[in-house]
Amino acid sequence: MASATPTLPPDMALFERGWLSANSIVFQGHHGTAIVDTGYHSHGAQTVELVRAALGGRPLERILNTHLHSDHCGGNAALQSAWPEAQTAIPPGLAAHVRDWDPYALSYTPTGQECPRFEIDGVLQPGSEIPLGDRLWQVHAAPGHDPHAVLLFEPQERLLISADALWANGFGVVFPELEGESAFAEVGATFDVIESLQPRLVLPGHGPMFSDVARALDVARRRLEGFVQDPRKHALYAAKVLLKYKLLEWQQTTLGYVCSWGEGTPYFCMLHENYFADQSRHAWLESLADELVRSGAARREGEVLLNA
Repeated sequence: MASATPTLPPDMALFERGWLSANSIVFQGHHGTAIVDTGYHSHGAQTVELVRAALGGRPLERILNTHLHSDHCGGNAALQSAWPEAQTAIPPGLAAHVRDWDPYALSYTPTGQECPRFEIDGVLQPGSEIPLGDRLWQVHAAPGHDPHAVLLFEPQERLLISADALWANGFGVVFPELEGESAFAEVGATFDVIESLQPRLVLPGHGPMFSDVARALDVARRRLEGFVQDPRKHALYAAKVLLKYKLLEWQQTTLGYVCSWGEGTPYFCMLHENYFADQSRHAWLESLADELVRSGAARREGEVLLNA
């Protein structure tokens, strides 16, 4: 017998966006209107229209980000332009860099991604509660994928907004590990927090919402153990993810441009130097493109690489 499709309370709507733009969750209820995570900048106009349609004429009052990777906050500026009175809150760790707008410290320049400048009005402090829709949501620290990330949990309906800390089939790249900071243990600790909350339904940063949390945690823990045992495997995963992410934006480009872009992007230079220096940088970047083709994530037509 097929299980019932998970449903959300009427004060919430999930926009499943794909992999260039993280999922967005829109709230409207007794506590006003809000959006959690806003997608990538190139989808900013789409984000505004999705929110406008969902709110049915009500103004957007709050913009919240689980963390500040460009696919989660790239739509902030467009939403702030459409609703200038909206208040924006982010996790506290990078607030000073947002106020001073340092795209290098915010990771956008090193990874070759874009995020238009936006303003903030406050922070999502772990250990606090925030009113969203018709309920109070707990803010939990979720270090690992991003050291400053947070989870949002609603204990009455046992709903969890997990962002990139947990997907149905994995979790986000553990960027601090690639930068020389121990963070695999933090990923595991965040899994333990999620398990302790006993969510009934998880709204991830990418992919559909899911209710089989035990299975997702088992998959994630086994994947994490593989990365702990072989950090180079994790670095290769990260490089492929970053290249695929850029290909989602480009849709198609030449192999020559992939190599010139990668050689001019600090994060790729760092990954090559720390993990793959046994190959030339050019050969390594070409091998990444070949990996995407072999996995079905890209197609190649001569010297042209196309998103698949």
